[in-house]
Amino acid sequence: TGWKDKRKIEERIQDVLDKTDLGTKGFKMPHELSGGEQQRLGIARALINDPEVVLADEPTGNLDPESSHGIMELLFEISRSGRAVIMATHDYSLFQFFKARTLVCEDGKLVSSISYYNALVISSEARNLPVLLPNQLY
Repeated sequence: TGWKDKRKIEERIQDVLDKTDLGTKGFKMPHELSGGEQQRLGIARALINDPEVVLADEPTGNLDPESSHGIMELLFEISRSGRAVIMATHDYSLFQFFKARTLVCEDGKLVSSISYYNALVISSEARNLPVLLPNQLY
């Protein structure tokens, strides 16, 4: 990060751990965390420098449905805070619970659009991936 002040570093680490519900897990090694906790840790790492854009590649991959929903709720919360969240996933069932505007791409071309509320999702046929962005960007 290029940060020098140890106190500020520790405060920022605790802040992002708290935001991702890992506030009491700061002493653990990644392999000591559950799959959902590891995904939230990855999101915490992405937030440490307060980025404008968060890229999430398969953030719910290999997670149980409850953990997947927790990760999605966290990503939507991040999106509502003013950051862009770009998410790639093959789990189209999440779109039933997390409504968004969906753009369908085939062979690298936009072929249709379905409007929902809160975000932009570019979904696709099997070989392409969806993307999630907050509505402030489009």
